Amino acid sequence: MLPAAGLEAHPARECLGSRNGIGMILFLGAIGLAVLAGYLAGGRMRRFERLDLRWWALAPLGLAIQVLPLPDGRHGTDLWVRIAVLSFSYSMLLAFAGRNIRIAGVPLVFAGLALNLAVIAPNGGMPVSQHALEASGQADVLKLLLQDEGAKHHLMTPDDHLTPLGDVIPLGPPIKQVMSVGDVFVYLGLGWLIVAAMRGRTAASTPAPRRYRGKHRKGSRTASPGPPFPAEARTSGFGR
Repeated sequence: MLPAAGLEAHPARECLGSRNGIGMILFLGAIGLAVLAGYLAGGRMRRFERLDLRWWALAPLGLAIQVLPLPDGRHGTDLWVRIAVLSFSYSMLLAFAGRNIRIAGVPLVFAGLALNLAVIAPNGGMPVSQHALEASGQADVLKLLLQDEGAKHHLMTPDDHLTPLGDVIPLGPPIKQVMSVGDVFVYLGLGWLIVAAMRGRTAASTPAPRRYRGKHRKGSRTASPGPPFPAEARTSGFGR
């Protein structure tokens, strides 16, 4: 989801950037565009002070787990270790997003994380499309992945599951990265969150409290007690 330079000491993995295949240039560019859009919409950075994120510690913890070195074997214990670690990392990120689901933009972030987890968990990492690497101008990365696949990324094969959710979207020069559908959702959600926070409109609107209209029927009003009727007015006059 976020760029983490130097995840693994391998040229191909460094070129791929973060686990989601988004490099630092794209990350900074997306954040910069969101901030610019926030200013154009009349927002101010100081309004971030109003942003109340619950369980926020889960976000850095979940991301920190993703930078841990993992075994790169494609089968056996190595595969199950990667599945367990990456699934745990995404579970923490999803818990954080779920706890803040009512904040503007977070539902898109939650959806993007869920889509990425859906493809990572059964494949033990993110499958990367060969066509996307070529289209993004990363022939060198493709060559290195063919020689030595990474732990968190691997070249897409016919045995992979849910491949349309993998890193299949190419971004050409100067970015030269590949991204997944989940990444698109995450970055759209982050952009929306930044703009909304700068405008001070991150929380979902709370419905106004309903006024009490009486217990017998809708719209009824409780009559205010009036003065007692005079004695002569308490009968209709027919039963005298």
